[in-house]
Amino acid sequence: MSQFITFCIILFAVCNYGSCVKWQDCGSKMGKVADIQVKGCVKSETICVAKKGTNVTFSAAFTPNEKVEKLAAVVHGIVAGIPVPFPLPNPNACKDSGLQCPLVSGKAVNYVATLPILHEYPAIRVVVKWELKDQNTKDVVCIEMGIEIES
Repeated sequence: MSQFITFCIILFAVCNYGSCVKWQDCGSKMGKVADIQVKGCVKSETICVAKKGTNVTFSAAFTPNEKVEKLAAVVHGIVAGIPVPFPLPNPNACKDSGLQCPLVSGKAVNYVATLPILHEYPAIRVVVKWELKDQNTKDVVCIEMGIEIES
């Protein structure tokens, strides 16, 4: 019983200070995703609830399984099954993101991007597809997660 209580306390701490947003791999062919963290969200059971006028910081810990010369971040919001492109302030994942390209095969790295949640964005619940594509436009990282934008 005490192990269960310890587990609950640790889970509570992680959910309040880390990220409990559920995510799924959607085809990371050229890399293995170890962890996804999202900070700046109001915690929910399964999604990131982002308030307009705030920033959300996304990070992906992953290991490429081949040398990566260039890496581009591509984000889509999937609305009614249709992927809608989301322009990023910095789509070059090798610049100002914690990565130094070229990435070495088998070496764990951590990508970080901070996004403003603008007041102009609609209040909506979407699935976000976040991809990091290599120089051949192959997915090194591809994850999907739920995000809800609130006023």
